[in-house]
Amino acid sequence: MSQYTKNSPLGDGDLLADPIAQLAAWLDDAKAAGLIEPTAMALGTSVDGLPSVRIVLFKGFVGEDLSFYTNYEGRKGRELAQNPHCAATFWWDRLERQVRIEGTVEKLPEALSREYFYRRPRESQIGAMTSRQSAVVASREELDRRWEENAQRLAGSEVPFPDFWGGYRLVPASIEFWQGRRGRLHDRLLYTRDGNGWRIDRLEP
Repeated sequence: MSQYTKNSPLGDGDLLADPIAQLAAWLDDAKAAGLIEPTAMALGTSVDGLPSVRIVLFKGFVGEDLSFYTNYEGRKGRELAQNPHCAATFWWDRLERQVRIEGTVEKLPEALSREYFYRRPRESQIGAMTSRQSAVVASREELDRRWEENAQRLAGSEVPFPDFWGGYRLVPASIEFWQGRRGRLHDRLLYTRDGNGWRIDRLEP
C-alpha cells in the first residue's frame, strides 16, 4: 500500500513501474480512507463526437485490464458497440487523488459474466433482468410492478441469466495518476504503453 500525506509530493520515483499495481495500491488507500464508494469511476463514451459520461462500479482486475458490468442494450452498451474507445476516471476527494484511464473495451466471456451475476444479491439479479436500461418508463410504479411480478414468478427458483447483461474489460492505453498540491501545482504522472512496457512522463498541471 502506498503512503499518503495531504499535499505530499508525488515524485518521479514514487510510483511503481507497473501502473496496474500502482492503481491497485491507490484503490487500497481509497478503501482504507472510508469513502462511501471508492470503486466508483466515471465512464465516458462517444459516438459521432457526442460524449456521454456516467458512474459505474469497478469490479476488479482481469489480468491487467479493468472490469465493470452493465446492460449491453442500455445507452452505454449501444455506444460501446459502435465505438469501443472510452475513458474512465476515479476521484477520491479525501485523498486529493485522481486516476484517468483511456483505452478500449471488450466484452468479457459469458462464463465470467455468469459467475459474477450469481454472486450478486438476488434483488440485484431480478433488477438486472427487469430493467430495460435507458428506455423511457411511464412511471416508477410500472418499474416496481414489473420487479414484483418477476420476484413472485421466480420465487423458489434460480433467476435466469439475462443474455443482454454482462461485463466488459477496459484495456488501458494510458493511465494518469494525479495528486493535489498547494497552489494548484498538482502532480501528474502519465503512463503510456510503449511496446510491451510503459513509458512514464510528468505533465504540467
